[in-house]
Formats: sequence, C-alpha cells, structure tokens
Amino acid sequence: MKVLLTSCGLETKIIEKAFMDMLPKPPSEIRAMFIPTAANSPDAIEVLPKCLNDLLKCGIKRENIFVYDLHDEMEDNVIYDVIYLCGGSPDYLLKRINEKNFRKQLLGFISAGGIVIGVSAGSMIFANDMLDNLGLLKCGLHVHCGDEVREKAGRYDRNRTECINLGNTQAVTFEENDIVVFE
Repeated sequence: MKVLLTSCGLETKIIEKAFMDMLPKPPSEIRAMFIPTAANSPDAIEVLPKCLNDLLKCGIKRENIFVYDLHDEMEDNVIYDVIYLCGGSPDYLLKRINEKNFRKQLLGFISAGGIVIGVSAGSMIFANDMLDNLGLLKCGLHVHCGDEVREKAGRYDRNRTECINLGNTQAVTFEENDIVVFE
C-alpha cells in the first residue's frame, strides 16, 4: 500500500524521499490529483500554496496537477498516479468524500497501487478515531504533536489500537503487516 500520512506534507528530505521512492515513473510524467477540500478556514487556506509546492518541488509538472475540490463532478476517464489530500477540517473532508461517493474511488485507487499523501486532516480521515473514517488505521491518529508526546520512530503492528501521535517532521506508511513511523 502506497500511502504516506503526514502532519505537514513533504516537510523533510526523508519524507520527500519516501514519496519519491513510491513513484512508478519519473516525476515529470506523474499526474496528480490535488484535493484542497479540507481547507475551509483562513489558516488552512494559507497553507495550500505550500502543499502544492510539495508536488512541484519533486518535479511534478504544474500542468499535470489537477485540482478536485469534492464539490464538482470528477472527470470519469482521467488516470492519476497520486492523490494529495490537504489539511484543514477532517470532519468536513470526510463529509464531502462520503457525499460525493469518493470513498469507493479513493479506496479502490489505493488497492490498485495508487499513491496517496495525506496532510494533517488528509491523514486523520484514515484513522479509527474519526466517525465514518476510511479504515486504514485501526487506531487513532493525532497530528502536529510536540516532541514530548510524539510517537517514537519504528515499526508497529497493523492491528495496533493505541493512538499514534505524529510530529510535524514524521510520517506513517505501511509495509506488509506493519505501520511504520519514521522521521
């Protein structure tokens, strides 16, 4: 499963490298869907350029990044390699995903080997502590955690139920039957 859950996106070179290692072809050929829907407050909207820059700095061409805000109808026959879920309100993002019937498409995309980057709210929607979550984590996920409580880097059983406290320079990915927290 090629899912990268973060607090702040491709914040470090290590997280950026983990993303780049997932890519099936050169970045200049990657087509990405950029979903800013969760950004429904001034603070979250302010971060959107940084999120878009995450993809651009990796070499993905701007013309290959398509914005889908989960309010319009999605084009049926466009194929994407990456879906980037921005931060903001996780409750609002899940509501829009479920109202637009995007849940089935997103989970199918992941099952088919598509790459997903979650940032803050875009990560939290996969965790068990959210109502109607997308179910990749059987535990809760807290983001933007300080050094005193953030998760120790390492491998954890996929069936873990204890909440993961993710710092701003950490990410979660999945390998075999494990959840991997790294920084």
